[in-house]
Amino acid sequence: GWVRSVRSQKEVLFLHINDGSSLENLQVVADPSLENRDLTFGSAVEVQGKLVKSPHRMQNMEVKAETIRVVGPCDTWSFPLKTKERHPLEYVRQFPHLRCRNNTLGSLLRIRSEATAAIHSFFQDNGYVHIHTPIITSNDCEGAGELFQIEVSWARESAEKTHFFNVPAFLTVSGQLHLEVMAGAFTHVFTFGPTFRAENSQSRRHLAEFYMVEAELSFTESLQDIMQVMEDLFKTATNTVLSKCPRDVELFHKYIAPAQKHLARKLHCYSFHSYLKDFFFFSSHRISYNEAVEILKQASETFTFKPEWGCDLQTEHEKYLVKHCGEIPVFVINYPYNLKPFYMRDNEDGPQHTVAAVDLLVPGIGELYGGSLREERLPFLESRLQRLGLTDAYQWYLDLRKFGSVPHGGFGMGFERYLQCILGVDNIRDVIPFPRFSHSCLL
Repeated sequence: GWVRSVRSQKEVLFLHINDGSSLENLQVVADPSLENRDLTFGSAVEVQGKLVKSPHRMQNMEVKAETIRVVGPCDTWSFPLKTKERHPLEYVRQFPHLRCRNNTLGSLLRIRSEATAAIHSFFQDNGYVHIHTPIITSNDCEGAGELFQIEVSWARESAEKTHFFNVPAFLTVSGQLHLEVMAGAFTHVFTFGPTFRAENSQSRRHLAEFYMVEAELSFTESLQDIMQVMEDLFKTATNTVLSKCPRDVELFHKYIAPAQKHLARKLHCYSFHSYLKDFFFFSSHRISYNEAVEILKQASETFTFKPEWGCDLQTEHEKYLVKHCGEIPVFVINYPYNLKPFYMRDNEDGPQHTVAAVDLLVPGIGELYGGSLREERLPFLESRLQRLGLTDAYQWYLDLRKFGSVPHGGFGMGFERYLQCILGVDNIRDVIPFPRFSHSCLL
């Protein structure tokens, strides 16, 4: 493991070493004669000895060392992480090659690993087929235009404009359309992988590369079915993280998320840990987009973006709605037709035309999930694609409706936002190992 502390006394040498498997260190007790100058904070060591019961209350076991070998010394003067210092997350972010050795990032990465496994287990236990959707695509799923276009190095030097794939290709913004293809053969499918958005944003909630959990359910005609899976996924994954990483989660709630502790007290919970366990077992609130806009218009707060029907909800609006509903998760359903992408199902309502879309808003974050029923009716889809001038580009998508189409729907969840939500981390750059954002791609 790696040395976290060295304490040398006249008759005994104490080391704390950590191998990354947990937040807890292992105490090594040794004869002072085994000390050498390379045995410092940050050095990698190999210890041989006997594992014995510890006399101290804070630990069950310790190692009585017989030999200590320094495998890799560490120059403590130039090493940017210092022993006994609680470095701010902004500071360790400067060192992407070393920050995983920091306690906070170590805990984050263990939680991230367990949460990933829990999400896969949830879907597999419920009969979903895991699909590896492509990272390189010729589709723009969101229609937002915030795409990274792929260009090979030799093409830049060529006078003739050519495409490696013969068509423009991009890094994916979502695996949804490819999942819809698979939903024509499997009743339940999901994907979990990297997605990319070329947003020129320095905000605390946006990354250029992030991970998305996406699922599609065939043979469903109800938004409630989609919302139930969203809720069940959150509960299952969070319970797993709390049971498998209690000390790691506690570190975040103790040192990183004081605002969340205040929220827990406000809701009469013993601790933020207990608040989180209860968090999604509240009756989640459900409101329509129409109701949301009316709540915002009647708010005493002054918003930067004035709430108007037909406009997208901004982060400030989402956070207010959560606060207004009692700091519990809020489902917002039935968004304006012209506000959402072409694939969302027309509600055929009037005079305010809406689609069967749903967003889940959560405390501290705003939007965590987005989903909808998909438009399975060929005439409706043909009409909308024609108005948008997209018929040729999405002829394959129309084919899905011609050949054994069924009512279906799905959702996507930003994995990093999920981690922010359960850990109370303010900046999304601190819940991913190597953050990529506008003007920054370290390593």
